[in-house]
Amino acid sequence: MSGDAMARLEAWRASGAFVEVPCTTGTGALHRVWTRAAGEGPWLTLIHGFPTSSFDMCAVAELLQASRRTLALDMVGFGESDRPLDHVYSVSEQADAVVAMWRANGVRDTAVLAHDLGATVAQELLWRLAAGRLDGVRLRAVVLANGGIFPELHRPLPLQTALADPQRGAAVAASITEEAMSAGLRLTYGPSHQPSDGELHATWAVMSHGDGHHNLHLLIRYMEERRLRAADWVGALTATDVPLGFVWGMLDPISGAHMAERIVAELPAAPRRLLDGVGHWPPIEAPEVCAEMLREVDLG
Repeated sequence: MSGDAMARLEAWRASGAFVEVPCTTGTGALHRVWTRAAGEGPWLTLIHGFPTSSFDMCAVAELLQASRRTLALDMVGFGESDRPLDHVYSVSEQADAVVAMWRANGVRDTAVLAHDLGATVAQELLWRLAAGRLDGVRLRAVVLANGGIFPELHRPLPLQTALADPQRGAAVAASITEEAMSAGLRLTYGPSHQPSDGELHATWAVMSHGDGHHNLHLLIRYMEERRLRAADWVGALTATDVPLGFVWGMLDPISGAHMAERIVAELPAAPRRLLDGVGHWPPIEAPEVCAEMLREVDLG
């Protein structure tokens, strides 16, 4: 099983290319961001979550690339993309990376599937769209999977809380092992898809590439950004005219059934799939449902 998962990861990595994104420090430096375009049809952008990479979206891409031109990226600090140390990572920078990827591929019209941190990046893109700051790109539809889209309801795991602690976060990141991370990740999956040892090993290979897991305390600053930008991002989500859809794992301990209850209350008309046997990872645990929702809200 480990060999199968790793072979699939290596094939995914080999199918991508890099685009350069300006660093938000204003120094003129550039980040290399790994991207992958495949398939035929209207564009579909796939935005992954923390602490992994675009490989989370592999199954969804495979299901849809016969009818959609799928476009994925490893956000700055994740996967194959540059992972600078002592860098102030931000949701805004990740949104800039998405826009740069669109520009490099000539994208002017796209649907979006976003998970976890990626859902927050999608909210920033919706906010920019409303403000006329999305570089002329049209969003046809946005489908969100488990993420802290209503920040006050987000329930971080103990490890996430420790990583976000300014005093001890760096030490926690430095001490993380494959065994500890794999044990923690298992708790976030539902019974419908418990990851194999091989899948968890591939996830660790993604996270630890270039010792990138030592940056987790820097990457997790998005949790504080969510609180600081809540009015912008929640407002953009609830007020948008862009068709929305939700695929939600109800057993997610971080943003599961309690977050879904708010989605139903705030966005009752939006199509949704509330998945009783699924945890935090719908793109991995239920890729077929993600594909179905995208077909429903994006062009039929």
